[in-house]
Amino acid sequence: MNRQTFGTLFLSLALASGGLSLTLPASADDAVTGAPTAAQPPLPKETLTITSASGKHDFTVEKATTLRQQQVGEMFRTSLPADQGMLFLWSAPQQSDMWMENTLVPLDIVFIDADGRIQSITENAVPQSLARISSHGPAMATLELQGGITAKLGIVVGDRVTSASLEAKMAPPASAKKSH
Repeated sequence: MNRQTFGTLFLSLALASGGLSLTLPASADDAVTGAPTAAQPPLPKETLTITSASGKHDFTVEKATTLRQQQVGEMFRTSLPADQGMLFLWSAPQQSDMWMENTLVPLDIVFIDADGRIQSITENAVPQSLARISSHGPAMATLELQGGITAKLGIVVGDRVTSASLEAKMAPPASAKKSH
């Protein structure tokens, strides 16, 4: 569901101008436009935990790390179990704008700040809507969960989000670590 506008625009312009050549699987993409036409295969997974006033909530999330994985996201999938989701990891904190094009199920979209806390939540994003869903400021990552699950579990802005990938992004660079 992440449709990073610049990346999509760049890809579209490059393809239209003939300046970029991509080989994409015919079964998952339109041969002319490169637009996805089917769900992407499952992505690498990890455990993600949200710690809220109501307790710890564990999810198995797919990691969307490449531009193409992020562009396709949850498109064309017909279900999303309550204990699963998709994590979009950004190379640096940035404005995250999402939409629900070709997404068939409602989603809760959770924006995570550079400190690993929830900065905003959009609940029950409408399937197939092109309305822009904004992080309202720089996000380190964006998490998509089953629609309505954040309210059901009492997950709110300010809750802590942890996973191996998020922890790695928050770790100080080796040059900043003190030597003994």
